[in-house]
Amino acid sequence: MKRALKLGIAALLAACGSMPAVEHHFASEADLLEIQAVLKRDLRVRGSATLARLDADAVQQACNLNGNAPPEPLVKTLEAQQMAAINFPAGSLIGDWKRGESIAQSGRGMQWNDGPKDVAGGSCYNCHQLAPQEASYGTLGPSLLGFGKLRGNSAETQKYAYGRIYNSKAYNLCSQMPRLGHSGTLDEQQIKDLVALLLDPDSPVNK
Repeated sequence: MKRALKLGIAALLAACGSMPAVEHHFASEADLLEIQAVLKRDLRVRGSATLARLDADAVQQACNLNGNAPPEPLVKTLEAQQMAAINFPAGSLIGDWKRGESIAQSGRGMQWNDGPKDVAGGSCYNCHQLAPQEASYGTLGPSLLGFGKLRGNSAETQKYAYGRIYNSKAYNLCSQMPRLGHSGTLDEQQIKDLVALLLDPDSPVNK
């Protein structure tokens, strides 16, 4: 049981849709099921934090059970499924970069003290450097400074940026980036606004 509880902390972080995956190799699927049973027994629903986030889907199970390095055929199959599930809107995918900056700065959403009407944010600065004047940012993800300046804002680039924000695991199965659109954390307009933050020439990202 002590072993299950230790592994349970890693499983809770890896299964949570709004948290990055934790690198850990489970001995077997039975370990994961045991951990999930313990967590569901002891945790309680509160606010927006429901027990549904403990149910690992096929992607999370593949990464959890294989030390974030599943067999290549499985990776290709699951990435294709994740890509097919992305709902790309028609037309321009660039919204308002100023709203996008607010979303990137916000860390609210999907937690026990968030209500159903609270607007979630992207927490982008937790993992990325975006604006050069921002003094505090995470380094878990790559720096995004000059993202649009380097890539332009073609329809193809817009689609790539939108897709990566919506569901990064469609591009890199065991990516530590949360599936912000797939999980329902951000809506279509919010993702478009983040695309604008990355691609608009007037955005601080590209200054």
